[in-house]
Amino acid sequence: MPLEPKTADLPRIRGALKLYQVASVITGVLLLLLCAEMILKYAFHLELFAFGSGGFLSFQPVLETANGLESTGDGVNLSTGILIVHGWFYVVYLFSDFRLWSLMRWPFGRFILIALGGIIPFLSFILEARIGREVRTYLERREADASAAPAPNAGAEASDSDQPSVEAAQ
Repeated sequence: MPLEPKTADLPRIRGALKLYQVASVITGVLLLLLCAEMILKYAFHLELFAFGSGGFLSFQPVLETANGLESTGDGVNLSTGILIVHGWFYVVYLFSDFRLWSLMRWPFGRFILIALGGIIPFLSFILEARIGREVRTYLERREADASAAPAPNAGAEASDSDQPSVEAAQ
């Protein structure tokens, strides 16, 4: 029998899902920007710079040297910035993945699958839609089951008051 989320965790799952969805979209966009930056750098030998001698935004050539590729631009290297921001935001994405995974009590393989969404282009968008739909459906079902079931202690309280207490009998 698969593990199910604890009833006490159901309200926290909605917040974890929202964090995961936001982190998933941001990570996916940054990953696509990173892929575009890598194509520009390694295929066309260009990097994106801001506030340099080329103006507000400019593509500057990357030269091949004996030590590898070297930038020729001045200003803020946005290509490197995209790389760094994606790396740090992937950590936030992994945290949101772990939080949702642990609250939903899914198998470890699902955590790995969701984590791949931050390193395989477009996968984060696909998983965000699929997991969001799955978790919302699960929560709606659990809430419907909880509202349809009678309160578990309602009958027990009445029967306890009808019986004399153990202390009174002694």
